[in-house]
Amino acid sequence: MELASADPLLPPAQEPFYLPHADEVDVFTECHRNKLPVMLKGPTGCGKTRFVEHMAWRLGRPLVTVACHEDLTANDLLGRYLILGDETVWQDGPLTRALRVGAILYLDEVVEARQDTTVVIHPLSDHRRALSLEKTGETVVAAPGFQLVISYNPAYQQALKDLKPSTRQRFASLVFDFPEREREAAILMSEGGVARDCAMTLVELAARMRPLRERGLPEAPGTRTLVAAARLIASGIPHRRACEVAIADALTDDPLLLGTLGDLIAGSFP
Repeated sequence: MELASADPLLPPAQEPFYLPHADEVDVFTECHRNKLPVMLKGPTGCGKTRFVEHMAWRLGRPLVTVACHEDLTANDLLGRYLILGDETVWQDGPLTRALRVGAILYLDEVVEARQDTTVVIHPLSDHRRALSLEKTGETVVAAPGFQLVISYNPAYQQALKDLKPSTRQRFASLVFDFPEREREAAILMSEGGVARDCAMTLVELAARMRPLRERGLPEAPGTRTLVAAARLIASGIPHRRACEVAIADALTDDPLLLGTLGDLIAGSFP
């Protein structure tokens, strides 16, 4: 399924598949209408990014996504001067571009960025909705439709990094988790192309694997991981091999954990 327009500053051309689990669509819609920034909290692979893609399509807004990392600088977000031939030309960064066109700006895993970088979003997350570009002397006011959305994984970040309270309190928060089993199976059938019995078996396998997060598994298998396994199965890869490739080997290199995951896979797909 094509999720984006040919022009990245146009809304997604087709509806990205998303199966709501509560009132998150209505709440996000009202946050957008009231010009409120939104924070999405939940484990890796539970549907946060797909939800934002779906809402951009639903609201008819362009979507600008930034995958945050520890080397992300304020200039990466705002823009910089570039030398082109004999000229020095200013080039907007993704944050500035989103402001100008009234896009939804999605900062994925925002706590991975340095705190001195994330503070640049503060004036965009309150009544000002404007950005001062010191290097150009320009103040960029958010065009109608602009919305700031951030995401992070509280469980993963708890012992490493966290959002500053001065940042957190600026956002309305939507909490995500892995879907309940029937809903997750429906997602695998739609996105992975497998039959219901296979989808339910994958869901049950994930339910047995996820508690291993408390026993050293770095990340629990998310719905996105199950979709990858389902797609391999649908394309003809044997069930156990698809699960080894897309789930077990993708989650860990630890021999003991791999052995445990392998036993769970073998028990699910004898």
